[in-house]
Amino acid sequence: MEITPNEDRSFDQFDLNRQLLNAVADAGYTIPTPIQEKTIPLILANHDVLGIAQTGTGKTAAYVLPLLMRIKYAQGQNPRAVILAPTRELVMQIDEAIGQLGKYTDLRHVALYGGLGPKTQIALLDGGVDIIVTTPGRFMDLYLQEKIVTKELKTMILDEADKMMDMGFMPQIRKILEVIPRKRQNLLFSATFPERVESLSAEFLEAPVRVEVSPQASTADMVTQKLYEMPNFRTKINMLEHIVELDDFQRGIIFTRSKTTAENVYKFLLRKVVETDQVRVIHANKGQNTRINSMEAFKEGNIKVLVATDVASRGIDVAEVSHVINFDVPLIYEDYVHRIGRTGRANHTGQAITFMTPPEEYHIKKIEKIIRMTIPREAVPSTIDIAETPTEENQAMLREIDEQRKKEDPTFKGAFHEKKSLGTAKARAAKKNTQTARAAKLGVKSGGPASTGPRAGGSKSKSGSSRPGGAKRSGKVGGAGKSATNKGRARR
Repeated sequence: MEITPNEDRSFDQFDLNRQLLNAVADAGYTIPTPIQEKTIPLILANHDVLGIAQTGTGKTAAYVLPLLMRIKYAQGQNPRAVILAPTRELVMQIDEAIGQLGKYTDLRHVALYGGLGPKTQIALLDGGVDIIVTTPGRFMDLYLQEKIVTKELKTMILDEADKMMDMGFMPQIRKILEVIPRKRQNLLFSATFPERVESLSAEFLEAPVRVEVSPQASTADMVTQKLYEMPNFRTKINMLEHIVELDDFQRGIIFTRSKTTAENVYKFLLRKVVETDQVRVIHANKGQNTRINSMEAFKEGNIKVLVATDVASRGIDVAEVSHVINFDVPLIYEDYVHRIGRTGRANHTGQAITFMTPPEEYHIKKIEKIIRMTIPREAVPSTIDIAETPTEENQAMLREIDEQRKKEDPTFKGAFHEKKSLGTAKARAAKKNTQTARAAKLGVKSGGPASTGPRAGGSKSKSGSSRPGGAKRSGKVGGAGKSATNKGRARR
């Protein structure tokens, strides 16, 4: 049965020392969340734990607090715990949480991630460290350089395991499992529990206690979801302008599917909707320092709008995000949960708004199946200009719908298949007409015998014999001529 927190419960119920409880109070946490109530005692009792909890439920503190309690104080040079996360943004967030909750301890922690030179990170490792928070790739890079000693690792935590699978980290995780001690405590946390994560948990955990505080891939209760049916990109832009200019839009994240779309949306907002210093964009092509500065500015409330690809759907822990807008529907369906989980955090309400074009409806149906609910449809306000769909965009959408139908029904040919066949037939006809015209110019009927020149058809030669292609005796004449020639050659 699910535990529902109430005012009678507090962090004092856990076996945590005074340093941690003081840090919890300083952070403003008073009542444990369900995932914290269930997980903290299990981790303190040294159980392997499989935690399934939606984004924004407090799962980071659910494993950081008992981890800090078990490690207690700085000791030696080598790490005793490693936390793996899929993105540098999430690594930074977890490391920040460790710093906040462990501020009254002397525990040493370091965040390791790519995109920056490793020199500073190596210096921190050389100075001694108790907890490493890292992406799988950077961990293996530094391990192979012999900068990480793993023999004293007693705890391994995988956060956002579903995203790890989506990003293809499984080979690297397996390599890490090969180089760390077998005898250790393992914790795995995930917002969703697809088959690939289940397989990983079987490989990674030993007799785990499963903690699931809400249905798999459910969305936060504090988030109001809305979906608008949009005919094209331009209408999405018009609707976005309308929402950002609303009075209740205090701070929002706009998620796009591609870097190109993110840049286009950013430039539009910069040009027509918000002040220059109130909008930033982050995606994989942005430098690490640019991304960090943009995230910090957004967290501190210095900017109003952050445009991002899914690189930022994990790792943004901001309580006062009023709106999350899915400008494009995500193709990795679990990302919908993580995107909208950026709002409605820490008991604040929020709105998650999704724009859906005709081909995106296919993906929305898949998402609704995962989150076990129908996203409420809203009517597009009458003040929004419904733009006409350009021919090229319309063709691209129809082609995408065809591909979706083929995926569901391999026997489906589709309109574009028929048009392609028709186009091929037309091309053949045009080629034949060209050949016919060329042959006519040479005086030969299309499909007839090979051309022998303009006199073909029986005109007389000076000797009175027919030209080849004329009467039957032309063959004999040709034969006699050939024989005489051969005899002449023999005499010569």
